[in-house]
Amino acid sequence: MDISRIRNHLLPYFGEMRMSDIEKRDVVQLINDQLPSYKPGSINRVIILLRYMFNLAIKWEVEGVSRNPTAGIPLLKEDNHVERFLSSEEAKALLIAIKNSKNPMLQHIISMLILTGARKREVLDAKWEDFDMERNIWRIPTTKAGKARIVPLSDTASVLLIKLRQRKRCAYAFANPVTLKPYSSVYYSWHTARKKAGLSDVRVHDLRHSFASFLVNAGRSLYEVQTLLGHTQIKTTQRYAHLSTTSLRSASNEISLAVPELI
Repeated sequence: MDISRIRNHLLPYFGEMRMSDIEKRDVVQLINDQLPSYKPGSINRVIILLRYMFNLAIKWEVEGVSRNPTAGIPLLKEDNHVERFLSSEEAKALLIAIKNSKNPMLQHIISMLILTGARKREVLDAKWEDFDMERNIWRIPTTKAGKARIVPLSDTASVLLIKLRQRKRCAYAFANPVTLKPYSSVYYSWHTARKKAGLSDVRVHDLRHSFASFLVNAGRSLYEVQTLLGHTQIKTTQRYAHLSTTSLRSASNEISLAVPELI
């Protein structure tokens, strides 16, 4: 992603300038120019990257670079409470789009993300040795929490893996068929597919949110969702506590079924 940010955000803006010539006002102008087209979170990642690049240049004593023009520039406020969840119809449209992708592995990667709620890097780096197909479990050796976790595989996820295993060519389950190594990024094929599906605002991480949303709306408990997502604290899972109107209506109807004499 850093390479993508350099190519798409920094080079078009600063590509003709020396690092020593970039002033704080130039960074502020970059932020202002990107505000109409990009979300605060995306702009912040660019600024963080630029700040890191200048810090390295100063550390490495790059000639002419003695100060960091991003110093003192605050990051934009992000609304971290806004979550994006796919509806069943949107999920279907997305699956149709990824099946037509020029990237032959995209449909398998995205399907695995939706079926398991795993993080993108967990799927991209998954090895065949991590899967126990007899017990239908996936042991993710290294997670965001820094320790291994076990993910139960649904019947559909197991079928997906069995199909992929029939043409196994390397140690990685979702490897790039050309390099036989994990993808460093699937952004371009993903971005093309989501645009074709009319879902240009959906991020890969939103598939994890959607996995949880589908479970909660199907009546599964927050404890189950917490366990499947590998959250260490229930408060992290509370963001998925919303229920669809249909689920709420169904729940309220339980009272009428329990006490039919009310009417």
